[in-house]
Amino acid sequence: MESKLIIIRGNSGSGKTTTAKNLQAHLGRGNLLVSQDTVRRDMLKVRDREGNLSIDLIRQIAEYGKDKCEFVIVEGILYSYYYGEMLHGLIEFFDRKSYTFYFDLPFEETLKRHNSSPKKSEFGEESLRTWWNPKDYLGVENEISLTEEMSQKDVLEVILKQIEK
Repeated sequence: MESKLIIIRGNSGSGKTTTAKNLQAHLGRGNLLVSQDTVRRDMLKVRDREGNLSIDLIRQIAEYGKDKCEFVIVEGILYSYYYGEMLHGLIEFFDRKSYTFYFDLPFEETLKRHNSSPKKSEFGEESLRTWWNPKDYLGVENEISLTEEMSQKDVLEVILKQIEK
């Protein structure tokens, strides 16, 4: 089996997790979803900082999926200055059979999306502003920007169109 890596990144509240879960549901059973929040916050309970334990565990879980799953989806804020080296390494590990997507949204749009999500009670605008890191592209070939004009359906269609080429 030739596995493909899908990376979905963006600021908190942009729609990454929803997109990744919808994508996995569309792709069907046997596709691996690696969520930064699950690994970092739930499994390890570590802060998002340089060198945190989740960086290596995300890499290891994603690598596990190669040649076992058709698609391995890695999603999260995944700041380029903490996770960039690991993500570039994963792209190489998957023999460049990868697709990278970045939610490039204005702060106001991410706040609006956050306030309509189940996580709205977990943190508010002040935290979102603290975490805000605009234009945090990985700088990899064919990285696709997902914009505020795109609905969740549009985003899923863009991703599916890319991975089915």
